[in-house]
Amino acid sequence: MEFGKVDPADLDKIDFKLPPDHADTIAILAKAKKVNTQIYIGCAKWGRKDWVGKLYPPKTKEADFLVHYAKHFNCIELNATFYRMPTPVQIKIWKSKVGKDFKFCPKFVDQITHLRRLKNVKEITDQFLEAIYEFGENLGPIFLMPHPQMGPKALDTLQAFIESLPEEVELFTEFRHPEWFSNQQAFDQVYDVLKKQKSGAIITDASGRRDCVHMRLSTPEAFIRFVGNGLHPTDYTRINDWVQRMKQWKDQGIQRIWFFMHQHEELHSPELCRYLIPEINKHCGTNIKGINFIDDQNLFN
Repeated sequence: MEFGKVDPADLDKIDFKLPPDHADTIAILAKAKKVNTQIYIGCAKWGRKDWVGKLYPPKTKEADFLVHYAKHFNCIELNATFYRMPTPVQIKIWKSKVGKDFKFCPKFVDQITHLRRLKNVKEITDQFLEAIYEFGENLGPIFLMPHPQMGPKALDTLQAFIESLPEEVELFTEFRHPEWFSNQQAFDQVYDVLKKQKSGAIITDASGRRDCVHMRLSTPEAFIRFVGNGLHPTDYTRINDWVQRMKQWKDQGIQRIWFFMHQHEELHSPELCRYLIPEINKHCGTNIKGINFIDDQNLFN
């Protein structure tokens, strides 16, 4: 993931402190129905050959990567559906490789978001939804990333697309155009659309785009994309801050948290998850299954 990448020499100059929660976040959580908070932790992909011998047993075949991935994580940010339109047959195969509690969070295919930029996409959107509905109880929220050039001027297009989706679709949208965050009125407007549709805005924590850490929830759920920097020391202090914020949200009544680990080079995402999960369990009173490497060394130290 290249989004928000900076020169490693500049990392110690960045203020990584999480901003305070937006007033809307506080209000949303105050009104939320009190339930036991569910926390999902995952990566962006399972098809990493360099995880064989570390996360997956030696000589694991690619066809079995997902089986072993699902033994460690309870969800996946499914970027594969961005690059190729999924088919019902493919979805059924993926579903067959995981347990009943595992969640797939598929990303809208690029034909919808980037090639057509959300215009004249009803037929292809229906095709996409028909496929991912095959996940059944394994379907988590769908991830919408409009083309990064789609800023506030595209609000009407974005609103029309979101409002066209079936009511049962759980949606989170990632905003990348800088004007969404520099233009307060624009973000207020799109936030109102999301709130009305009971969908959320993704919080992306990347080094070079601190504006995307907006801390504004429109539902009693959070979808976080954390982008680390190759196990730099700041990766761990940032995770510590996120654990404390998740604890705060849990105490305030958040219902679900989706936390997806990224690196600019995804090789080391499991190491950060291996650090993150015990910290969440310790501070949030959860019992999320930890990550076990084949070589039982403390590789994140």
